Amino acid sequence: MRDALLDLLLGSTCAVCGRGGRVLCDGCHHALPTRAATCWPTPRPAGLARPVAVGEYDGPLKLLVNAHKEQHRFALAAPLGDLLALSVLGLMDPPPARAGSPDLPPPEVALVPVPSRAAVVRRRGHDPLLRITRRAAAILRGTGVQTGAVQLLRSVRAAEDQAGLGAAARASNLAGSMTCPRGAATRRLGTASGAPPLVVVVDDVITTGSTVREAQRALEEAGVEVAGIAVVAATRRTTHGPHDATKARRDPV
Repeated sequence: MRDALLDLLLGSTCAVCGRGGRVLCDGCHHALPTRAATCWPTPRPAGLARPVAVGEYDGPLKLLVNAHKEQHRFALAAPLGDLLALSVLGLMDPPPARAGSPDLPPPEVALVPVPSRAAVVRRRGHDPLLRITRRAAAILRGTGVQTGAVQLLRSVRAAEDQAGLGAAARASNLAGSMTCPRGAATRRLGTASGAPPLVVVVDDVITTGSTVREAQRALEEAGVEVAGIAVVAATRRTTHGPHDATKARRDPV
């Protein structure tokens, strides 16, 4: 609410259509996606947990993600977090029952954001993914899902710029770039029921799947099972490389 009020008082324009007055006008807000879909990248990284997004990283979704991330339009964390919550719900449709106990309620959910390097957070002046993850968690709690943002992952080395890299090169570039301390995972994934939570890796955009696969690897090495990947948008890639796919495939949930 405070971010939205500041945007209104200081003057703003809609990040999608440019209309003055609000960071996201009513018309553009109402036109945002209302359901999520599975968005396997092609080629699919081996062992990747199922990824879900609300739409393609293009048009309004691309404008919203970039305006929030790079232009400090903090009020956009609300609609972006709402969209991320839709993706998490897509992973839980139908809601999973606890193993061996179908009459018990669904497990608690831990949303684990892909980490940003400290230097990048300092340059931007904020952590955009953490901000929208916390918003998504608040929205999900409002629907009855017991959840929260849990920062389990750390970036341990800087990867090279990913721009222009194909799937294999991205995977190689990111290999070993994240870690999850086993002790921290054990402590921070405790739940009120004592049952293990449903762990969901979250990011704003999935392209080749290399980043979220590296996050999944780090968690699994710490003994954490990853139930799925939730993102706001999925890039529809086109390449001319002989070993790359022509587009990212999206299948209905």
